[in-house]
Amino acid sequence: MKLAYYPGCVAQESGRELDMATRWVSKALGIELVEFPTFSCCGSGFVDEANLTLNVAINARNLGLAERAGLDILTICSTCQGMLSLANHRLEDPAIRARVDPALAKIGVPYKGTVKVKHLLEVLTRDIGLDAVRARVRRPLAGMKVGAFYGCHLLRPSGESSMESPEEPHSFEDLLDAIGAEPVMYRGRVMCCGFPILFVKGETANRISGRQIADAKDHGAHAMATPCPLCHLSLDAYQNKAEAAVGRELAMPVFHLPQLVALAFGAAPEEIGLPRHLVPTGSALAHIRPNSAAAPPA
Repeated sequence: MKLAYYPGCVAQESGRELDMATRWVSKALGIELVEFPTFSCCGSGFVDEANLTLNVAINARNLGLAERAGLDILTICSTCQGMLSLANHRLEDPAIRARVDPALAKIGVPYKGTVKVKHLLEVLTRDIGLDAVRARVRRPLAGMKVGAFYGCHLLRPSGESSMESPEEPHSFEDLLDAIGAEPVMYRGRVMCCGFPILFVKGETANRISGRQIADAKDHGAHAMATPCPLCHLSLDAYQNKAEAAVGRELAMPVFHLPQLVALAFGAAPEEIGLPRHLVPTGSALAHIRPNSAAAPPA
């Protein structure tokens, strides 16, 4: 399988551990990641609010670059997934297409609408398949209770960018089950992390993330996992402020989705950047039953 790799901004800088884990998992599963150094930022929802046409044009260019290479796009960020998918959807509107196409023509990157945008979660659960993922597991995460945290843009707007129900998704829990972890069901898993207002209404944003973490903790989670680096920033990097906002200790390790998959496949914590997390992950890893490890590959 060959895909145009769209890591997004955070995974290339402050969240490099996400990129590390994605590359580890991709290599293990035989996924070839094709680099596109000229991909631009997706706009992260902010450009979209200021100028919808400009945001569509920015992402249409990214889509066009992948289309020219004959590849679908792999994303590892819920927000990037949402912006690229929405652009794909909005380009079906003749009025928007009439404004975007001339801009693309000027830079020589036309787009015909043939590219699919796939988040790593979809690639693992649908394209690779849960049976193939399960067969690759060498260190089942049995004993670790994990609360999936989907993030907004992977699920909403429903019908335009979502691959499953925004209220009752199950793909992430299915993946956790396939790698041996115990999924924890809680209401906050489909709620917002607060990141969109983090830098304008910090206390409110931290209270939002604190409530979601507390919800997962109260339902027995040893850790949370997210498919979005922006959610990871809210839940991990700002967790100390979230604790202050909700008035309780949380101490909740937060993993990127591919980190858990890589661990189950046999990766060492250092290979996938676990020491980079601000909330230590050791307390969650300690719940993995020692006798759950399978035989190493021949």
